[in-house]
Amino acid sequence: MENKISKEKIDFLKKIALNLRIDSIKSTSASKSGHPTTCMAIADLISAIFFHFLKYDIKNPNNPDNDRFILSIGHAIPVVYSAWKNLGVITEQELLDLRKFDSVLEGHPTPRFRYNEAATGSLGQGLAIGVGMALNAKHDNLNYKTYVMIGDGEAAEGSIWEAAQLASYYNLDNLICILDANRLGQSGESIHGHDVEKFEKKFDAFGFKTFCINGHNFDEILNTLNEAQEIKGSPIAIIAKTLKGSGLEDIENENGHHGKPFKQEEVPNLIEKLKKGFGINNLSFEKYTPELPKQLNAGSNNLENKEVVSIDLNSDENKNLFDKDQKIATRKAFGYALKALGQNSKNIFTLDADVQNSTFTQIFAKSFPKRFYQCFIAEQCMVGVATGLQLRGKIPFAATFGAFFTRAHDQIRMAGIGRNSLRLCGSHCGVSIGEDGPSQMALEDLGLFRAIPDSIVFYPSDGVSTYKLTQLMADYSDGISYMRTTRPATQNLYDKNEKFEIGGCKILRQSDNDKVCIIAAGITLHEALKAYNKLLEKNIKVSVIDLYSVKPIDKNTIIDVAKKSGNRIITVEDHYMQGGIGEAISGELSDKDIFIEKLAVNKLPRSGKPEELLRYEGIDSESIVKKVLSF
Repeated sequence: MENKISKEKIDFLKKIALNLRIDSIKSTSASKSGHPTTCMAIADLISAIFFHFLKYDIKNPNNPDNDRFILSIGHAIPVVYSAWKNLGVITEQELLDLRKFDSVLEGHPTPRFRYNEAATGSLGQGLAIGVGMALNAKHDNLNYKTYVMIGDGEAAEGSIWEAAQLASYYNLDNLICILDANRLGQSGESIHGHDVEKFEKKFDAFGFKTFCINGHNFDEILNTLNEAQEIKGSPIAIIAKTLKGSGLEDIENENGHHGKPFKQEEVPNLIEKLKKGFGINNLSFEKYTPELPKQLNAGSNNLENKEVVSIDLNSDENKNLFDKDQKIATRKAFGYALKALGQNSKNIFTLDADVQNSTFTQIFAKSFPKRFYQCFIAEQCMVGVATGLQLRGKIPFAATFGAFFTRAHDQIRMAGIGRNSLRLCGSHCGVSIGEDGPSQMALEDLGLFRAIPDSIVFYPSDGVSTYKLTQLMADYSDGISYMRTTRPATQNLYDKNEKFEIGGCKILRQSDNDKVCIIAAGITLHEALKAYNKLLEKNIKVSVIDLYSVKPIDKNTIIDVAKKSGNRIITVEDHYMQGGIGEAISGELSDKDIFIEKLAVNKLPRSGKPEELLRYEGIDSESIVKKVLSF
């Protein structure tokens, strides 16, 4: 496509780019930290995107048809803040408060600044989030484009290529990836340096329409971005060769300047050098307002409203499977609950990592194929895509084996920083999965998810509690929610009208003369109930608590029951000791005079029958009885 942009427009964009460089230097120097040279490398690209191509309602960043811009190379955020300053969103003083404690302009993007699309900065994550946003636009028939700027250094991350293959699989021609090939990483040259054709070949192999350009040549930048607007059937990758520190000849393309702000006393001289080098003396410009996107009815914007989705187990078509004393695997109950949620809200989406016949997300997929995304065996990408969908107002559930979420720990951690309300379900937890062996057993997942700020962690023991807790996850919007489900079918313990709440627990057995309180969840709760019956035969009474909410914990109820049970607690869990239920209880009760004994997985498991493995790890009913008798 021929470039029909006027010389006056190009001159304007060059002036903006100079302002962006200067602002990036000034803000990082004021904070005495930051990455000005990376900002300078992408200043021309940012100028073109924000001041010519981006269709955006500045007064309403949540306008559902706004173009989206995700800075995956989060350390370059000062140049984006500079763009928002030059668009009139923030003031000069606010920009100079970069990285201060009371400033929303943090050192890497977070949602504290409402114009940041996502929390990034742990490299390699922005493209998957962009895939989620682009999928949202396709599903909702929205016109917006999603721009994602990634770095050549982070392109060594496998998560980038997980996202690239999924973008191509779903033909996301509304996704434009710009790779800043500035050659230099933190400690040396990036994997391909300035050999940009190698990056081009990679993206081409993944099915992208690719371009290699000089990232400092506005004719090339504008022509390429113009052409990208019209491409159909495939995502777009623009590999831009740039120079780190662009504009300052003394340092540009030189190693050793990463993450090093200039001294305050150097700034005036640097500004003069930049102005002279670009031949621009006057930094002022006429106010620019981006072109508005297509305006949509306010009713279509669900981003600022927290939707409450209600489901009723008594009216579910599969309600007979949830009768008391029936058996159903909690992973299957999760699948039925997902379908019920999907029937009641068009914002419920489900993602899976090629295990839908094990996680039972296939029940949802069969009913709502347009709201189901197969992410294949790429868990990092799946969590990133879920993040992108959630940021555009959807209520995403993502499921895989609990063990495989460990691969996506960084994405989960960053979603926690981003305050993203992801709903994650990990099936096949613990040694109770049996013969598949330790590689498939989630034994670290409780610790992983408990450590995420504002997360909630559920561990249901039967079909009814699973169904009810899945709804609570759908309605929880203050952070990540995680549910741990088991492989074997377990007996339903609760009536279909039983109520559950975040931070609750259930007292299943209690008397006036209990010797000890047993706290368990999931498969070990059923072992605890077996132990209760065996102990009763010996005329020994114990209390039993179902800790279905592992985080937050119902501390007061536990203390109350423990005090009535000889001030003794036994925790039993199909999880490693570290990070599990026992440690959670110990932490909550550390200031109480209550003795706590922990039964957990302490030996490396192996293949075997579930009952053999529970016995081997000392978390079966016999082991519980033995521990009670030892008091």
